Amino acid sequence: MKSQTANFLQFLKVERNLAKNTINAYGSDLEKFRKYLAARKKEKVSLINLTDIQNYSRTLKAGNIAASSIARNLISIKMFFRFLLREEIIKKDPSQDLEPPINWPKLPECLTILETENLLNQPVFRNKTGFRDRAILELLYATGMRVSELINLKVSDLNLKVGYVRCLGKGEKERIVPIGRPAREVIEKYLEKIRPAFVKSRKGYREPIFLFINRVGRSFSRQAIWKIIKKYAQKARLRKNITPHTLRHSFATHLLQGGADLRSVQEMLGHVNIATTQIYTHVNRERLKEVHKKYHPRG
Repeated sequence: MKSQTANFLQFLKVERNLAKNTINAYGSDLEKFRKYLAARKKEKVSLINLTDIQNYSRTLKAGNIAASSIARNLISIKMFFRFLLREEIIKKDPSQDLEPPINWPKLPECLTILETENLLNQPVFRNKTGFRDRAILELLYATGMRVSELINLKVSDLNLKVGYVRCLGKGEKERIVPIGRPAREVIEKYLEKIRPAFVKSRKGYREPIFLFINRVGRSFSRQAIWKIIKKYAQKARLRKNITPHTLRHSFATHLLQGGADLRSVQEMLGHVNIATTQIYTHVNRERLKEVHKKYHPRG
């Protein structure tokens, strides 16, 4: 199974052009399944049947794994066997009749507008890192971009004069997202006064192409951005579990609360399927109740 998994992951990379993180997730899921089968001496793909997959699903459930994680594991397995069937490595897909667990969509955690303002105001402008961190937070909230998109953002991807940023999302899909005035102003000052000082600290003569760099002129990791946001969330005394993705969720939520249409939000988030964006429509429920109560004769 190990060699077939490697072929499958290569197929996802070359033919499906999926993002690296997505491919890694498929690989991780299938490796866990392979180890489960190896312990039962059924690692050979031609020996695997529906009962094996169902038993594996029950094992995951017994381990108190979330339904969403179990569903993702089973999707990885189904995709894998579809690939094997297509390549004529197996004659029948054992996962064909597999019923995935009920996976109710989890509503994303988001901040209120007041909480967002509080978070964004935490970095102080008295030092270089504070100025840069404010630019990072402002841009994440202004555009709803993913952290992976932020750390790979190049200076050349910005058009501050017009007020747009070019993002490369999952599967190298490109989209253009507007940037509001507050974020533009902070980024302009960062580019003018702060970034050049970080570039001078860099060893070597090549100037970094990435927009956000650390004090020694190197690009950020996802973990570094996560730590920055956690630090300012603690300073803001926010009790919610704040992650970089929280700002993305808040971006979408606040747009819809303000009356933005779902298609526009979908485009700015870079969602391929509008069903993914529809999870944010929960934010309008309370607002709709208020409108109904205020304007309906029997409200």
